[in-house]
Amino acid sequence: MSNSIYATLSRQDGLLKELQVVANNIANTNTSGYKTDRALFAEYVMATGNDNPSLSMGGLAGHSFDMTQGTVKFTGGKFDLAIQGEGFFALETDAGQRLTRAGAFQLSSEGQLITPDGARVLDSGTTPIQIPPDVEGLAIAGDGTISADGQVLGQVGVFTAEGRLQRDTDTRFVAQGGIQPLEAANVLQGALEASNVSPVLEMA
Repeated sequence: MSNSIYATLSRQDGLLKELQVVANNIANTNTSGYKTDRALFAEYVMATGNDNPSLSMGGLAGHSFDMTQGTVKFTGGKFDLAIQGEGFFALETDAGQRLTRAGAFQLSSEGQLITPDGARVLDSGTTPIQIPPDVEGLAIAGDGTISADGQVLGQVGVFTAEGRLQRDTDTRFVAQGGIQPLEAANVLQGALEASNVSPVLEMA
């Protein structure tokens, strides 16, 4: 196969991957906590001989994520949480620790704060949060402190990521360098952060 065909196929493969990223962004326009993905490409240059021009091909080198905060929408849900400003919620999943901005949580039958698929929400000490199922007047303060009937029950952890983020699912990330608690967290109860995808920009 000629060098020109290799270069053409490389370009077409890159365009296909970019289109897949754009399509996934559009599909998640209404997904709470979703962050826009961007495909990053790199150029590979290979020598073909002293008397021949070099061969240049492009390829997918990685991804970058637009971490701009999405619009906060108030739902009134007792366990719906949104982070105002920087930070992530930490989850304990079967695949390991994950970070997310999607705060649609609920209480399990065992009294643990979980995601709809069963991942456990962690407190500032990275321990699953336990809430008695029969408590009344539950409130979550701006720093994540959970209280009911004047008694502190725990604290929702908000963390920053060390190192680079790697997307695990549409709304979850892996922090390759670990996580650290964020002291100046700002948690809103009864609200969710909307996706930050701009459909107009994606279509363009």
